[in-house]
Amino acid sequence: MSAGTPVWGRVEQQDFRSRVRGTLLGGALGDALGAPVASLALDEVRTAHGPEGIGDLVPAYGRRGAVTAATQLTLFTVDGLIRAQVRRDTGAWHPPTDVHRAHLRWAVTQREWGPDERRKDDGWLAREEWLYARRDPDRALLTGFGDERLGTLEAPKNPTERGPSATTRSAPFGLLVGWEPQLVLQLAVECAAQTHGHPTAYLSAGAFAVLVHALARGESLDAGVQRALALLATRPGHQPVTDALQQALGAVRQGIPTAGRVDELAADRTAEAALGAAVYAALVCEDIRHGLRLAVNHGGDSAAVGALAGALLGAMHGETALPPAWVAELEGRATLLELADDFAMEMTQGAALHGPGASSPGWLARYPRA
Repeated sequence: MSAGTPVWGRVEQQDFRSRVRGTLLGGALGDALGAPVASLALDEVRTAHGPEGIGDLVPAYGRRGAVTAATQLTLFTVDGLIRAQVRRDTGAWHPPTDVHRAHLRWAVTQREWGPDERRKDDGWLAREEWLYARRDPDRALLTGFGDERLGTLEAPKNPTERGPSATTRSAPFGLLVGWEPQLVLQLAVECAAQTHGHPTAYLSAGAFAVLVHALARGESLDAGVQRALALLATRPGHQPVTDALQQALGAVRQGIPTAGRVDELAADRTAEAALGAAVYAALVCEDIRHGLRLAVNHGGDSAAVGALAGALLGAMHGETALPPAWVAELEGRATLLELADDFAMEMTQGAALHGPGASSPGWLARYPRA
């Protein structure tokens, strides 16, 4: 794999930083908004939260603004991508391996009570104590990251798993704005196959990354969907994902957005269903608050659809469009912001931080090459 090198002026750097923050915070907000109703049918959501459904952050896991394993893993995806860039200085350039190692560090947080200071090479993210909470990871995540074997597309892990958990951790791949879209898709697909080896699951992850990539470059979501459809067309097993995206586009043309349409799109709780529902919500709602509410009020996996829609809307509009009151209550907000800013710095100023001739022991302590 190879990556391009964008030219970064001050305005471009500020815009990119805002979109990175928007993507990570938006995804986490959608995850937190949907978490309390993720297992409920639409009528149960309305019974619990009124005829309009859930409209504000409510407690899950004992607090308002709590996130699920989807946000935890998204953070470790970012960590892995930064580590891949840092390790590139040594001549070691295989991002799927570095992302996989980062996801294995997440798996440790699900087995242990808290950080182990003896593991110096884990970097700063693995020392964040709040990430050691277990937040309903699905079986495929625990088994996929249960050993260190790196799966391949020819021999993926959990080849029958079709859930959305690999897709919901894949937004960061789309923030590699210097890469070509087909490489973004390929990286997301290879990393998704470590836990969700069914083609519709890993291709949904790849398509989602392509959508975020288009938005992070300042393109429209519709343009991103068309590019994703074109790239999917060459991939075996793509038809269910293609159909889900086309159904989302068709639903947009049916008039005023309704929870019923989202419910139809999200109904079977597969990765492609969550992706289609999220794309629909992001296409029909320019206002992020409205879009997130639409994305979580249905009988599908509300946390997954919310996380996907939130990342799309955040990448589209940037950090400043997010509802400030919700952001203030978001679990792990400080960590999300710190990691987002580190990612933006790495992608725009990496050579100055750790390239040839640079001396940045602080950066290498945060993101060790080992």
